[in-house]
Order: sequence, then C-alpha cells, then structure tokens
Amino acid sequence: MKQLIAPLALCLSLTAVQAQEPLPEAPPVPEASGDVEDGFSLLGEGARLLFRGLMDEAEPMMDDMGQALKEMQPAARELLAMIGDLRHYEAPERLPNGDILIRRKADAPPLEPLPEKAEPEAPSGEIEL
Repeated sequence: MKQLIAPLALCLSLTAVQAQEPLPEAPPVPEASGDVEDGFSLLGEGARLLFRGLMDEAEPMMDDMGQALKEMQPAARELLAMIGDLRHYEAPERLPNGDILIRRKADAPPLEPLPEKAEPEAPSGEIEL
C-alpha cells in the first residue's frame, strides 16, 4: 500500500504545479486570405520541384530503356508473327536447363504457314572504302 501512495502523491504534486503555471498560448490561426494562399502556392511549388527532380533522375534510364526496346523491336515482331494469337497457347514453362516452352493448346485451330524470310544478300567480292 505504501508503494502505491508515493507515486500517487508525486502525480498529484506535479498536477498541482502544472495547474499553477499558465498554459502556453496557441499559435495564431492563419487568416483565410493571403497566408493560406501563400502556403498552398509554396506547397505546389515544392511538389513541382520534387517531381521535376524525379523526372531528371529517371530520364536517362527511360532513354536507355527506349533504346533497348528499339533494338528488340525486329525480334519481337518476328516472334509475334510466329505466335499469332496468344489465346491459343498455354502459360510459358521454364525448364531446369533454362529453356522456356510455350505449348500450343490442344483445341487451338491449325497453324498458318510462317511468312517467308528475306534471304540476306551475298556479299560481292569488292569492298568499298
């Protein structure tokens, strides 16, 4: 019981001391005119600067990705020409050796013949310098 009385007395004495001290004044409420508008304009400017910084950092990576996609475009077009409608295929399956199989569904319609590939020109015996 004595153990409870000491902390209780301490709490009561602190409360009494705090009650005698004046409460701090609340910060002034900004007027609805210029202060709020200035705050919103500063907030908007900060957001613009943040997004501009993010775009400046991301732009080189986006350029690299665009270049990589341009380089892959011919191979991707050829692959899509071979596959045709993706709905006629099962989900891809990766084998333990790393090969990826895309099986055609059993109820898929017959395959169309592949388009003929253009043969590369044989180099002539002369070299232009």
